[in-house]
Amino acid sequence: MKLRVGDTVQVVAGSDKGKTGEIIQILRKENRVIVEGINMVTKHIKPSQADPEGGVVTREAPIHASNVAYYDGKAKEAVKVGYAIEDGKKVRINKKTGKALDKNSKKKK
Repeated sequence: MKLRVGDTVQVVAGSDKGKTGEIIQILRKENRVIVEGINMVTKHIKPSQADPEGGVVTREAPIHASNVAYYDGKAKEAVKVGYAIEDGKKVRINKKTGKALDKNSKKKK
């Protein structure tokens, strides 16, 4: 998967088509991503010690990774992501412009 947590993506298929948001979590085994504000579902929460009230909560549900595309903020459009070797390191690039996407980013632990 060429997407990472923190990337801004645009939904290209489904009921939220055209909306953009930031990736909160990646579920690699299921090939799905959770995007902030996208694919909102209503969940009924049973009362527990942690949440004595319970109730109805809306939250993001996973969306398949093939239904989102990296969003280029400068070009204001969804673009494909590729890989290239720069200075002996593998970096992600915008396939349309050829520019590196994560020059200064550090991998989160």
